[in-house]
Amino acid sequence: MATLVSIATIGGFLFGYDTSIIAGAQLYFSNDWPDITSSQIALIVSIALIGAAIGALFSGYFSDKYGRRRVIMAADILFTTGSAIMAFAPTIQVLMIGRLVIGFGIGVAS
Repeated sequence: MATLVSIATIGGFLFGYDTSIIAGAQLYFSNDWPDITSSQIALIVSIALIGAAIGALFSGYFSDKYGRRRVIMAADILFTTGSAIMAFAPTIQVLMIGRLVIGFGIGVAS
């Protein structure tokens, strides 16, 4: 039980961490993508919240069907996968996909 609580706590921490880190990271987007627009930056920041809303919408159903423990483990996998996608994102669109996957994990964890 303590392991499950610890994992859920880490999920909440990652939500806050991700939200604060993207605010600082957006200053450096233009270094990697000189032609990035302010609309794209806004979408990169906000798409995680869209994913969180979608993830939260379906997490109750999946928790009832598969159990909360498996759903939290799936959220951890989504966090890890989204982080890897963002770390190696060659384009703005791939970065947005990574943020969306992270958002799914945020929604499921919360």
